[in-house]
Order: sequence, then C-alpha cells, then structure tokens
Amino acid sequence: MINIPTIETARLRLTALTERHFDDYATMLADPASTRYIGDGQPLDRTNAWRSLAMLLGHWQLRGYGMWALELKATGEFIGRAGLFQPEGWPDLELGWMLKPEHRHHGYATEAGTAVLDFAWNQLRAQRVISLVRVGNEASDRVAERLGGEHIEDRDFYGCDTHVFAYYPPHREIRRVACG
Repeated sequence: MINIPTIETARLRLTALTERHFDDYATMLADPASTRYIGDGQPLDRTNAWRSLAMLLGHWQLRGYGMWALELKATGEFIGRAGLFQPEGWPDLELGWMLKPEHRHHGYATEAGTAVLDFAWNQLRAQRVISLVRVGNEASDRVAERLGGEHIEDRDFYGCDTHVFAYYPPHREIRRVACG
C-alpha cells in the first residue's frame, strides 16, 4: 500500500481519502450541481460513488500520486477533493478539484490547488500540469487563472468543449538564444 502524504495549508488539510469520508463524498457526487462539469455530467448513486473513491485510491497505487480529501483544519470537516489525475489515455497530468456547494467561493480550491502544484513541482518534478475545464464552468476558469494557468487551447474532450489550462514550474529554465 502506498503512503499518501498529508499536506497542510493555512486552512486546509489534504489527506488520504478514507471510508470515513465516504458518506460526505457520496452526498457530494449525488448533487447535480457538483457533477455538472465532471465525467458525463450526471450525479452518481452510492455504488458508483464508492467505485469513484476506490478508483481515486487505486490511482495513488498505480501512479504514486492522486486526489486528496480536503478537510477544514479547524473542524476536520470534509469539504471536497483536489489533486492530480492521469488515468490511461489522459492528455497530460491534470490538476483537478471539486468542492461541496456550501464550501465554494471561499478560496479553498485555489488554496488546495496551490499546495497540489507545489507537490507536483517539488515531489514529482513535473514539467507541466494541466487543468481541463468544461466550457461554461466559469468558476473553475477563474480558479485556474488564479493558480497561474495559461489558457493554451480549447478542445473536444470526451464530447465536451473544454478549456485547457497549462501550469509550469516556477523554477523552469527559459532557454535564451545567443545573438551574434
């Protein structure tokens, strides 16, 4: 079993998804407003929420990175998920996030995303991370922009018009061509 690191930010704890998160996780995935821009856009029943949770945990085992549960440090309350995702056939290493409706618009996605990108740069030595944001999901467009994402293209992704944002490590070398 892989050891999933815990990361703390000013207000959040990014920790391994566990069975104790499942009721809140299943409730979040049953909410049409939460799933509107994820997967096929349909809410999930408890059986498929369980499969989702198991898949995200398996992603850690197979890739060595994945999604974390987001908890408020002050209370331990589960508020969503955020992390890195790259299943077979995915276009690149993706940063993704999902918050319970009552926890949106408080800066939590940006706070978690900053911590996840730091993990990608410093632990994985990633050269690039992307976010795939469905057209119409303006709140996630703004999060990607706040995280420093560069809107590099629009593409059809599994039948949906999608913005692709790219993030690059802050320490990347910029090649300069000598003149003369």
